[in-house]
Amino acid sequence: MDVIAAGAVVFRPGREVLLVHRERYDDWAFPKGKLDPGEHATTAAVREVEEETGVHVRLGPPLGSQRYPVAHRMKTVHYWVGRAVGSDDVSSYEVNSEIDAVAWVPYDEALTRLTYPHDRDTLREAWTLRRRTQALVVVRHGASRSRAAWRRDDRVRPLVVAGRAQALALVPVLAAYDVSALVSSTSTRCLETLAPYSETVGLEIERQRRLSEEDCTAKAVRSLVEDLVTRGDDTRRGLAVCTHRPVLPLAFDALGIPDPGLALGEICVLHLRKGRVVATERHQPR
Repeated sequence: MDVIAAGAVVFRPGREVLLVHRERYDDWAFPKGKLDPGEHATTAAVREVEEETGVHVRLGPPLGSQRYPVAHRMKTVHYWVGRAVGSDDVSSYEVNSEIDAVAWVPYDEALTRLTYPHDRDTLREAWTLRRRTQALVVVRHGASRSRAAWRRDDRVRPLVVAGRAQALALVPVLAAYDVSALVSSTSTRCLETLAPYSETVGLEIERQRRLSEEDCTAKAVRSLVEDLVTRGDDTRRGLAVCTHRPVLPLAFDALGIPDPGLALGEICVLHLRKGRVVATERHQPR
C-alpha cells in the first residue's frame, strides 16, 4: 500500500511560489506531508502547509498527483493550488530540524531551485491554474431515515447515525476550501448535513425552498444557481450548497456540466473563475 501525502503549490501576487528547504534531504520542495490516520487529503494539505510554513491556505483547483518510490514502498502525493488566507508573511517562521528555510520564490527561479523533476512538472501545471478561483461545493445530503418507513412529512425526515457521521466528516473538508456561505434545501436532512460546519464556524444556513424535492423546478434551480455563482464571484469565498438526488441534475445542468451522480454525503467541488467552471473534483468525506 502506498504512503499517502498531500500538499499545495501556493502562489501570491508577483509571480511567487512558496517553497521549503528540508535539512535532512538538502532539497527544495513544496510544503507537504503524510496524512494522519483517518484524515482527508484536503485537510492534510492545508494542515501541512501551515505546519511547514506558518501560512494558512485555502485550496484551489486540484493538480495531478505524484507517485514515486521511497525506501521499499511507493508514495502518492496529492496536490492543489493554494492561496493564503490572511497573512502570507513567512519571515517569523521558526525553523526546525525538518524545515530549515521557507521562502517565496519567483516562478522562473523556482523552476531551477526545485530539486526534483516531478516537482518542476507540478509547478508548470499549477502555473496554468494559478489565477484566483471561487469554490462552489455541491453537497448531497447524508444518509437519512428510510423514506418507505417514514410516516411523517418527508421534509422533516432526519439523518441517521451514519448520516450524522458524514456531516461531521464534512467540516474539515469544507474548511479546506474556505467555505464562508451555506445554502440548503429547507428539508431537515439537508440542514442537518450542513449543521456541524455551521455551528463550528458560526455561519447561518440560508434556506432555499427552490432546492427541496417538493418545490424545485428547472427554472427555479437555474435562477438560484446563477444568483449564487454571481454572488460568489464577487467575494471569491467558498460556498456550499446542499440538496437532494432529484435536484442535483438540475443544478449541474445549470452549471453546464454533466451530473456526476453523487452518493449520499458525497461532494463535488467546482472551481469557478468569472462564472466559468475551470476544474472539478469529487470527495467522499470520511
